[in-house]
Amino acid sequence: MSSSPRELPEAPGSSDPYRWIILIVATLAQAGTAVVFLGVGALAGFIQEDFDLSGVQTGLLVTAVGLAPLVALLPTGRLLDRRSERLIITGGALLLAAGAAVAALSESYVIVLAVLLIGGTGYSASQPGGSKVVAAWFPPHQRGLAMGIRQTGLPLGGALAAAILPAVADQSDWRAALLVAAAVATLSGIVFGLAYRPPAVITYASVPGFRSELGGLLRMKPVRMAMQSGLAMVSIQFVIISYLMLYLRDVHDIPLTRGAWMLFGVQSAGVAGRVVLAAWSDRVSNRMLPVVLAAGAAALGAVIFGLTGAGPSFPILLILSIVAGFFAFGWYGPWVVFVAEAAPGHAVGMTLALAMTANQLGIVLAPPLFGLLLDLTGGYVVPWLITGGFLAFVSVRVGLAARPGRHM
Repeated sequence: MSSSPRELPEAPGSSDPYRWIILIVATLAQAGTAVVFLGVGALAGFIQEDFDLSGVQTGLLVTAVGLAPLVALLPTGRLLDRRSERLIITGGALLLAAGAAVAALSESYVIVLAVLLIGGTGYSASQPGGSKVVAAWFPPHQRGLAMGIRQTGLPLGGALAAAILPAVADQSDWRAALLVAAAVATLSGIVFGLAYRPPAVITYASVPGFRSELGGLLRMKPVRMAMQSGLAMVSIQFVIISYLMLYLRDVHDIPLTRGAWMLFGVQSAGVAGRVVLAAWSDRVSNRMLPVVLAAGAAALGAVIFGLTGAGPSFPILLILSIVAGFFAFGWYGPWVVFVAEAAPGHAVGMTLALAMTANQLGIVLAPPLFGLLLDLTGGYVVPWLITGGFLAFVSVRVGLAARPGRHM
C-alpha cells in the first residue's frame, strides 16, 4: 500500500464563503479548550510549590487532564460520524471548563487530579471534532492551509495560557488562574455552538460495527504511521509544556514567571510551524514528509537541551526554545490532514479519534516518565537525551515506512 494519503471527496461547503467563519470559530474553540488543557502545564510549577510535589506528581497533573480522552476519544469519534458536531464540541468545552473550575476550588491534590481527570473527558470532542469540521468544509487544495490554521488553536491557547495564567498565579494564586482558564473555555464553546452550521449537503453514514471498523482502521498502513509519529511528537510537546519552565528554573536559575515567557515563545513558534508546515504539505507528494522532518528536528532540540548546562544567556536559550517549538508543535498541522485524507469516507471522525488516542497515550505517559527519570537521576540530562533518542528512532522508522512500496 502506498503511503500517499487518499483525498477526501470535494467538500460540500467548499465554495461557500461561510467556511472561513467556520474555520475561525473552530480555531477559537480549540484555543479556548487548550487554555485549560495546556494551562495545567503552565501552572504546574505553582501547583508543585503549593502541594510540595515530586517530579512524578507534577507530571501527573498533565496526565490527569489527558487521561480521560485516552478512553473517550474513540466513542466520541464514532459519534461525530453519526451526529452533528455542534452539541458534541460545545458540550465538551463546557465539561472541560467545569472540571477546571472545580479543581480550582479544591484543597486536596488528589481531588484536583480526580476532577481534572473527569473534566478532561470534554477535551476528547475538541480535537477530532474541529478537524472533521474543517475537512468537511474545505476542498483538497486548501485543506492543508485551512487545517494548519485551525490547528494553531492548540499553541495559541497554550501561548495565551503561558502569557496570562502564571502572571495571575503570581499576583493571586494558581486557583484564580485556573478559574480564568475555565471562563475562557466556556466562552469559546458557547461561541462555536452559536456560530456553527453544517455544510449545505451532508449525510451521516450507516457505519460498520465498532470492532469491525476499528480492526479495519488498524490494518491501514497510513493509520499506523500516524499513530507512531503522533505518539512520539506529542510526547516531546507535553514534556516541554510540563517541564520547560522547571528546567529553566532548576538548571539556569530563571524564575517561573520569566520562564513562562520562554514557554510563550515556544507556543508562538508552534503557531507559525503549524501553518507553515501544513501549507508546505499542500505542495509535496506525501504529507508525512513534514512530520518526519519535524520529528528529527525536535529530537535534535531535546538532545541540545540535555547537553546544555548552566551558562547560556537568556536570549540564547530563548532562540533555542523557539526553534525547537516551531517543530515540536508545528508537526500537528500536516499530520492531522494526513490522517483525515487517509480515512475511509464513512469514518473520518473515527480515524481521527483513533490516531489521536495514540497521541493521548503520549500525553498520559510522557510527563510522569520524564519526571520519574528526573527523580531517579537528579538532573535533566538523562530525561532529555532519552526523549531525543525516542524521537530520532520514530523519525527514522516512519520516514523509511513512508516511502512508496514500503510496509510497516
